[in-house]
Amino acid sequence: MATTVHEAHKISLIDGTEITLRPLKISLLRKFMKKFEGIAAVVDDNDKSINLLMECVLIAMEQYKPELAGDLAALEEIIDLPTVYEIVETASGIKLSDAATIFSGNEE
Repeated sequence: MATTVHEAHKISLIDGTEITLRPLKISLLRKFMKKFEGIAAVVDDNDKSINLLMECVLIAMEQYKPELAGDLAALEEIIDLPTVYEIVETASGIKLSDAATIFSGNEE
C-alpha cells in the first residue's frame, strides 16, 4: 500500500475554524481504515461516496477537533469537498486517486 508521510499543517474550514492536520494515531487509523475500505464499493455512486468520506472525516475529527466529531450535519455546513479530500488523504496517508485500486485488490 502506497503511503506518504505528511508534516502537520493547518487548514481553515468555511466558518474560519482552524484545524491542524497530521496522520491519525493508530487507534483512530484502525477505525478510519475499516470504514474507508468500503470506498471501492461506492466509487461509482457520488452520494454514497460523499457519505462514506464524511464518515471517515468524522472519525478523523476525533483527533483533530473532537467537538466536531459528533454532529455530521453541523460538520457538513462548514466543510467543502476539497477539504474533505485533504483531511482523508492526510489522516490516512492514502491518495484518494489510488484508493479504489488499493481496496479492489488490483494494486500493482
